[in-house]
Amino acid sequence: MLWVKSFHIVFIASWFAGLFYLPRIFVNLAMVPPESVAERQRLLLMARKLLRFTTLLAVPALALGLWMWLPAPIGWGFGWGPGNGWMNAKLSVVILIIGYHHACHVMLRQFERGLNRRSHVWYRWFNEAPVIMLVVVVLLVVIKPF
Repeated sequence: MLWVKSFHIVFIASWFAGLFYLPRIFVNLAMVPPESVAERQRLLLMARKLLRFTTLLAVPALALGLWMWLPAPIGWGFGWGPGNGWMNAKLSVVILIIGYHHACHVMLRQFERGLNRRSHVWYRWFNEAPVIMLVVVVLLVVIKPF
């Protein structure tokens, strides 16, 4: 099980590296002047490749997490009894992370279609969300506060 946990951590760290950087590309895309077609195309290509790679990293991260979670005694215990609360909170944050990943996909499609209406400042703030979610998950897993 330690091998599974180790690879889970590696894939989570790699997945988050992509989630940290992809919105930075969105910041740059939001700042590209309309006449800079080549710059826009280059950034879109970078974003597409990073999203694809990040998605490929998310799949084993989630699969390995399920592998550890399902057979565990806490795996099917969704109650709020002793020892379950931190896991329920962690799984809730994992769902938010998956939603964030999906939102990045949707935003990239909007950029590709020329439909972005958000500013580079908005994307700078959007880029902070995965940092907060990662900190919350790590604290829940390590401290197990409830």
